[in-house]
Amino acid sequence: MADPSLPKTTPLHKLHLELGARMVSFAGWEMPIQYEGVMAEHIWCRSHTALFDVSHMSIIDIELEGVGDSFELAAQALETVTPAAVGNLGLNRQRYGVLTNDDGGIIDDLIISNRGGLLTVVVNAGRSDVDLAHLNTHLPAAVPGLVINHRTDLALIALQGPEAVSVLARMFPAVSEMGFLDYVEVDNLGISRSGYTGEDGFEIIVPNQSVEEFARSLLDQAEVHPAGLGARDTLRLEAGLPLYGQDLNEQISPVEAGLKWTIPKSRRVEGGFPGDKRILDEIVLGPERQRVGIKPLGRRPVREHTVLYCADGNQVGVVTSGGFGPTVGGPVAMGYVDSSLAQPGQALVAEIRGKTAAVEVCPLAFVPHKYARGVK
Repeated sequence: MADPSLPKTTPLHKLHLELGARMVSFAGWEMPIQYEGVMAEHIWCRSHTALFDVSHMSIIDIELEGVGDSFELAAQALETVTPAAVGNLGLNRQRYGVLTNDDGGIIDDLIISNRGGLLTVVVNAGRSDVDLAHLNTHLPAAVPGLVINHRTDLALIALQGPEAVSVLARMFPAVSEMGFLDYVEVDNLGISRSGYTGEDGFEIIVPNQSVEEFARSLLDQAEVHPAGLGARDTLRLEAGLPLYGQDLNEQISPVEAGLKWTIPKSRRVEGGFPGDKRILDEIVLGPERQRVGIKPLGRRPVREHTVLYCADGNQVGVVTSGGFGPTVGGPVAMGYVDSSLAQPGQALVAEIRGKTAAVEVCPLAFVPHKYARGVK
């Protein structure tokens, strides 16, 4: 039996060590933070293709036991805990959404897939236990007999970058026809055209027992280098993508977080999800604070928890993610500011270790997304 006091490891742990990864503890898992270096891996992903192990994230199947096609009922149940529309999700398509609490805060963000006979969601590693308890409490109450199955037998890897489609199409030619957020199952793999880097690419569900062999076959391609969580973080920051636990939490609403687009018109009319009063009021009246891009005007990065002030010295916001953007060639950040000061170009002041630095509110993302939209 595994020692619960030790970090968990993914099925690719041996391969990470073989490749010389520097390992760190992250959300209860021992994960690679870097191999060659964060900067080099970031740049390689932007120009070629990087392979990330994201098996620490949880894959959860939701279905009605004994029913051949239970997607409709699973979707009906999931809509009781998320403001996203799930029932109209097309076959072999994915959708991004959030779980909300009764106060309108975000319990977690997730990817939802319509796999034909069932519904699958992928949730964050650090929220897995919370999410599973929440789903097990609320979904069977909405649809009796619904089964929530945490798929610990599956691994998840991400192949990201402009050459990802060429690499994967050598093995599976049909992937070149997939559009952004399409999902297919082939050779016991679940392949989606999606990712968390802002680049084109794929996330691939692989059985634990075969993921090492499959990862090695990808790394044998000249275009593919391994990349760790460090590069994944700098890539998502430049892409303006929020990270749970920093940019999202149980006090922040999806409207404040700039995720209003995940709530379609039908759900804005009908409500019927946790925290709907606050969330729908904020859609109509506007939130008190908003997630924005923050661009330091010097070379010094501003990090998480850095306090932001306006010219009169009043505190007006806080940085939630920040660092150096290798593609931008300078520091980038995001955070929350009072809505009255959320316009691009707004000058603010950041306090860094007792000293002040000029910053400016700017649009997200810092690097344009390169998703495969309009492929079909």
